[in-house]
Amino acid sequence: MTTALVRQLLDTQFPQWSALPLTLLDAAGSDHVIHRLGDKLSVRLPRHAGAIGQAEKEFRWLPLLADHLPLPVPTPVAVGAPDLGYPWPWAVARWLDGEPATVEQLGDSVEAATGLARFLTALQQFTTEGADGDLSGEPLFARDRDTRAAIARTAGTFDAAAMTGLWDAALAAPGRQGPPVWFHGDFHTGNLLTADGRLGAVIDFGGLGVGDPACDLMIAFTLLSAESRAVFRTELGVDEATWLRGRGWALATGLNAYTTYAAVSPRVAAQTTRQIIAALAG
Repeated sequence: MTTALVRQLLDTQFPQWSALPLTLLDAAGSDHVIHRLGDKLSVRLPRHAGAIGQAEKEFRWLPLLADHLPLPVPTPVAVGAPDLGYPWPWAVARWLDGEPATVEQLGDSVEAATGLARFLTALQQFTTEGADGDLSGEPLFARDRDTRAAIARTAGTFDAAAMTGLWDAALAAPGRQGPPVWFHGDFHTGNLLTADGRLGAVIDFGGLGVGDPACDLMIAFTLLSAESRAVFRTELGVDEATWLRGRGWALATGLNAYTTYAAVSPRVAAQTTRQIIAALAG
């Protein structure tokens, strides 16, 4: 998809923004092509069918959540329709200033660990009234086959026995005790922004759902050091079973990204290696 096509989609469906400059962002993720529109807006278009549905979900829920969360989130302002040969809905949202978070900036930060825990606490406390079955999260055991295959594939790089032991324990851990709550669903370093070296915003709510929030604990293993991880866990009040399920999520997602991208991206290889090792350490 070209910037020219995005310009045509905007001009056709939202002519009020026709005069605003449109700039492709090199940092666009694997799921979306992202452009900056003027100074205050962004345009996100799914790259593949697996990312469709995010525009409508964020348009419905993020404006409701935003006022209840302690960090800024990208509030959508419009949803575009498929057109001009582009097959899926797409979104225009408020631009959030900031730089992608890094371990070097925030990994040892007690302030960041506390801020992340408070963000998740606020998210989990928001009412789930009106959230339908389409927002139900994927259970951890749904990743069993792929995770065991990834363990086998990476046995020469990581400790296969330790990974299998953690995975078995995570699957055997007691399930959530209590009603379902909101979760971000893809809560890792790449979906955080910093401002002036401090935690500034949370982005990309494509995985937003209602269910077991253990999946959001992956941030403890993608970003935080052992010391700040302990602060995060205490501030969030996570019990042993939930923490164990969270370690399972971190292992599964780390292995998935490692086996998919490590061979072609040294950056992803380094990030996911850190994530897997941290999950094993606990």
